[in-house]
Amino acid sequence: MKLPRIYPLTDVQLSGLSHAEQVELLSHGGASLIQLREKSLAPREFYEQAKAAVAVATRNRVQLLINDRVDLALAAGAHGVHLGQDDMPPDAARKLLGPNAVIGYSTHNVEQAIAATKLSIDYLALGPIFATTTKSDTAPVLGLEGLRAVRRAIGAFPLVGIGGITQSNAREVIDAGADSVAVISTLLCDPRGITDAVRSLLQDLQDFSG
Repeated sequence: MKLPRIYPLTDVQLSGLSHAEQVELLSHGGASLIQLREKSLAPREFYEQAKAAVAVATRNRVQLLINDRVDLALAAGAHGVHLGQDDMPPDAARKLLGPNAVIGYSTHNVEQAIAATKLSIDYLALGPIFATTTKSDTAPVLGLEGLRAVRRAIGAFPLVGIGGITQSNAREVIDAGADSVAVISTLLCDPRGITDAVRSLLQDLQDFSG
């Protein structure tokens, strides 16, 4: 899988917008792979929002993944799912979602990353690279050296850096070995500026697009 340089995650509480509204604005800025992350909505409400977001993503030719919930990804018709260490095993998710689904997997150290490359996944995420305020149950911060160590260990396997990534440090994360940067607050903190924020970050990373 060839990852895009930026990988936005949605956050209803941070942005004050529905998942569908966020996907619309993010895609208009140039995002092509987006993850819906939701920790507080009731399952039925999240399903309805996910369905609406999938419709927006399909119209804008964007790949949309659901965080954690394989059942909702399947029911809403999402392009895939992103799984954590405590979620459904990726190989089981693959059986349910099929060979064409995009499946990502969170890792937090070299050992987990190496193990992940042997699973039925399309990319792995590594983090937190820096301290983050958008997730409370985080593993120890890895820093850029931790990212470099994982890149050396996994070779060319598709790798997303996540955790505390902003416009000011995103280039460092790419330079240290990540194929893509997962971003949340740096894009969503001003709902009126989401589209421009995506464009600006993509512009900053254009030198790494080859």
